[in-house]
Amino acid sequence: MKKSLIALAVGGLAIGMTEFAMMGLLPEIASNLDISIPKAGNFISTYALGVVVGAPLLVMSSNKFSPHKILIALMILFSVFHLLFVLSPTYDTLLISRFMSGLPHGAFFGVGSVVATRLANKGKEAQAVAIMFAGLTTANLVGVPLSTYIGQIFSWRVAYMLIASLGIVSALAIAFWVPKIPADKETNMKKQMAFFKTPIAWVLVALISIGTGGLFAWISYIAPMMINIAHIAEAKIPLIMTLVGLGMFLGNFVGGKLADTFPPAKAVIVSFCAMATCLLIVYFTVHIQWMAYAMSFVTGLVAFTIGSPLQMLLINNAKGSEMLAASAGQASFNIGNALGASLGGIPITLGLGYNSPQLIGVVMALCGAILAYIFIRMKKKNIDFDDNYNG
Repeated sequence: MKKSLIALAVGGLAIGMTEFAMMGLLPEIASNLDISIPKAGNFISTYALGVVVGAPLLVMSSNKFSPHKILIALMILFSVFHLLFVLSPTYDTLLISRFMSGLPHGAFFGVGSVVATRLANKGKEAQAVAIMFAGLTTANLVGVPLSTYIGQIFSWRVAYMLIASLGIVSALAIAFWVPKIPADKETNMKKQMAFFKTPIAWVLVALISIGTGGLFAWISYIAPMMINIAHIAEAKIPLIMTLVGLGMFLGNFVGGKLADTFPPAKAVIVSFCAMATCLLIVYFTVHIQWMAYAMSFVTGLVAFTIGSPLQMLLINNAKGSEMLAASAGQASFNIGNALGASLGGIPITLGLGYNSPQLIGVVMALCGAILAYIFIRMKKKNIDFDDNYNG
């Protein structure tokens, strides 16, 4: 099982690098293309849109194939689309290829998280998902600072070429290490879509889409915030991203343990409230350099306790359509990415400063906590089609 989860984590590493490296490289990309920071932020939102479109589309169109084959195909597509992104010559073609590079993301984590739970021992499912997501957090710990450094020294295109190459490595790891779990012959599109006919499904989509926007309102503009408000040298941004990544790496495992120990919905409320608190502290203290460094680590840790509880909420509430539900969770997470980046950019364009997106993030995280509470109330009233859920 360990090799299988490591193979899935390698895919998570590649995906994490492409998603989060953009935040550290935003100033270099804006300068290279001669565009503003908020306009460069469109690459974050466009990637997220690709995830939203690709997650349900690719899962539903491939449900007759084995998860093993699906995962390999997704990572090959990932590499091809990233190569197109590296070679695209203009802003418009970069936007198109960036959208395409996001298509495999949600489907990979959706299929991969279900495979992880099937390989896990009873009662350890969320921790198995956390191991797969460790690739995503390792990206923030090692891959994103490395990509930021490469982008600053050479070019952001070289950094993304490295990411494209890593996609091939992950496809090979999956081919050799992940068991060939047979396809579910009883699954069809109608059965998969049944989950989305329930009101509880849309509450989950809403709480993930809005609540996780708090994370992205913070991290999307972290580089210009540190440079312009904390007055940290641009050369030290990779160090900031390393602290963020270390926090996310540890927070991911804390979240996995919480989701196996407590009802996931309650863990989600705690995580969102803690995230809102951290963002408020960042808003008021980022001008103090030592606090800027410290809160980069703490906020990353708190924000990523949310991953495994959210995935377990989706999987536990979608019997018979787990892969589609889990991939929808990733789509929703990236709606949060797009909303956080877009809404966070508005106060900056109005001249309110690079720390102003934190206030947008506070509101979004608290909305996520409120929706999680509504979810719990709905479960108690049995507004659901599955009576076996214990979350």
